[in-house]
Amino acid sequence: MLLCLVTIVLAVLDMNIVSAATVPIVRDLDPVHGVDRLPWLVSAFALAATALLPLYGRLCDVYGAKRVLLGAVGTFLLGSALCGAARSMDQLIAFRAVQGVGGGGLMSVTMVVIAQFKDPEERGGAKGGAVGGIVAGLGMAVGPLVGALLTDHLGWRWVFYVNLPLGLLVLVGVALVVRLPRATGRRSLDFVGAALAAAFATGLLLVTEWGGKDHAWTSPVILGLAAATLAALGLFLWRQATAAEPVLPLSLFRIRAVRLGFAIQGLVGMGMVGSIMYVMLYLQIARGVAPTSASLYLVPMAAGMTAAGLLVGRLTGRGHPPRTFLAAGAACATLALALLGLSGPDTALWAVLAELALLGCGLGQLIGQLVTVVQETAPRHQLGVATTGIRFFQSLGSALGAALFGTVLTRVFEAGEPGRPLGAVRALTGAAHEHAVRSFTDAVDVVFLSAGGVLALALVCVLRLRPAELAGSAGSAGVAPAA
Repeated sequence: MLLCLVTIVLAVLDMNIVSAATVPIVRDLDPVHGVDRLPWLVSAFALAATALLPLYGRLCDVYGAKRVLLGAVGTFLLGSALCGAARSMDQLIAFRAVQGVGGGGLMSVTMVVIAQFKDPEERGGAKGGAVGGIVAGLGMAVGPLVGALLTDHLGWRWVFYVNLPLGLLVLVGVALVVRLPRATGRRSLDFVGAALAAAFATGLLLVTEWGGKDHAWTSPVILGLAAATLAALGLFLWRQATAAEPVLPLSLFRIRAVRLGFAIQGLVGMGMVGSIMYVMLYLQIARGVAPTSASLYLVPMAAGMTAAGLLVGRLTGRGHPPRTFLAAGAACATLALALLGLSGPDTALWAVLAELALLGCGLGQLIGQLVTVVQETAPRHQLGVATTGIRFFQSLGSALGAALFGTVLTRVFEAGEPGRPLGAVRALTGAAHEHAVRSFTDAVDVVFLSAGGVLALALVCVLRLRPAELAGSAGSAGVAPAA
């Protein structure tokens, strides 16, 4: 169990550790246009992870979660080493994709391993929510802080190299210690379905990233790409309906709680990207806070996530309805992002700290509980694809969020500073610097408000959950009725 937690920490750590090194990365690799391309550091990782997540689920069911986890950790370590050796922004983005191929399996396959360790009562009770909240909070707090310390003292490349010793420890530990039941699934894999899922995710991301920025929304490039994306989606749905062993069975979507859980997780993934990365940028560019100091501002957010995860895990383990906490979490996160969206360059930093703590409390009530809800309402024989399915939608939401919010930031900033790249803000002085900072703050505020709107949609989805469907996730396993 400890090795599984270390693996999840490794995954969450990598999601957040890069945020503290964004400014040095831009300064070193592409000082002119690097800020505009920052979203691709997240998108490349998330896209690669998203494309393979459905296949990871089937691989677990066919070959066993242990073998799949070993392969994912090895690929992640290779990508980390390549990222640390990157010599250009293009190389770093490409190597982040390699890292994402392995990273996609770290958390999703580990959650499958944990589910096979624990009996249904334990998996649905206090430990599920507590583990989710604690691990997410730990990664939230440690990631940016470790990234900032490494960047300040050793250079940004060690943000990636630090994964190597921890990852090797996990690799050896899993190989020697983890013992799981032999896989009983049929040895057939839907590679066509996985390829169509990857094509759809890639097309959707590129339409979001390029539309209105590199190409007009009505340009042949965007229209053609949108048509190809819709075609890939249609073919994927057809394949899942006809394949003998689909990577994402459509029967899961007939279970109302699973269907809504997937949607909520995607929206939460999108909203989180709209907060963490841009909080760090706001503090460093608009407020002039050093990377190490800026990372400390995420500690209240991490503390809120950890405390909420522990408390909610215990309460749901005692029979309290998870729907209440999911709704409260989505409402708190929405309010926090709305308050962040009203911040300016002169907003008191204690107010920013309070808003981040509130955001952490909200996310802590969501993370972990959503995974538990899906695992407890999905059929047992589809546990692997259900667990990786929820990670698929979270990664897809993260990738879309990074592309969408990156476009929003650039467009709003350019409206106030025509012809001036974002990366030039820190080099300005006097009145020009003040005006550019104001334009940047306005752009970040729009991102925060947009992310708040996304989490408001998540709240609407939570309210559509039926308490009776979630009864099993408060204590014992069960399959929700179809709807």
